Amino acid sequence: MTESDKVFAGSIPKFYDTLMVPLIFEAYAADIAELVAGFSPGSVLETAAGSGVVTRALAPRLGAGARYVVTDLNQPMLDYAATRQGSDSRIEWRQADALALPFEDASFDVVCCQFGAMFFPDRVAGYAEARRVLRPGGRFVFNAWDRIEENAFADDVTNAVAAVFPHDPPRFLARTPHGYHDVALIREELGRAGFAVIEIETREKVSRAGSARDVATAYCQGTPLRNEIEARDAGLLQLATDRATEAIASRHGEGPVAGKIQAHVIVAASP
Repeated sequence: MTESDKVFAGSIPKFYDTLMVPLIFEAYAADIAELVAGFSPGSVLETAAGSGVVTRALAPRLGAGARYVVTDLNQPMLDYAATRQGSDSRIEWRQADALALPFEDASFDVVCCQFGAMFFPDRVAGYAEARRVLRPGGRFVFNAWDRIEENAFADDVTNAVAAVFPHDPPRFLARTPHGYHDVALIREELGRAGFAVIEIETREKVSRAGSARDVATAYCQGTPLRNEIEARDAGLLQLATDRATEAIASRHGEGPVAGKIQAHVIVAASP
């Protein structure tokens, strides 16, 4: 992962939330919310909350007296998430690094993290922090994308943008969001962090959008892929988006489009 992989600033939060979230994140956020709520937690910590899609799905399912701390490393994303949530006295918004959590040991019943682990520069350290702040018997609930070839639109966009920059293809999507797909490695790293009981389920879903243009704009302008494109030639952002649009339309048709997405959903129990 490069430093630019972690930059969600400028117009990215809005594009991310309005286009990427309904495209690929809402369905898996519903999974996370259902799993977490099923444990009837009195206190929940969310890390790498992004624009708040899990927060919006989970908050209505928590008890009236629950404590819900929502964190993200990127303040612009956290600010955007807070504006989308509305007033809820149970929620505390706090900028925090998942690898150095500013909370006492055994503070939470559940820690959850949607598609954030692949951004951790040291995943074992991040997992160890989650275990540290969990009470005995607490759960760490998170997910990670499967390999890019199992995620149609991300693969299409990556290949199309690579054709625009053949000598230095932007690889953000394959490198980071889809770069942590090895289930054996996930288990091994969780084990090194002190988790012993680990359940992993691979779930396939369908990603839908109103048009190929919406998909291309979401990926090219609503993720750090945009940073990679602009670092090479900011004047080619629109061309890259156009090429991605053409690639998706040629494979998935004109008008509304649908493509396979696939991710691993993990529940690790604290000893």
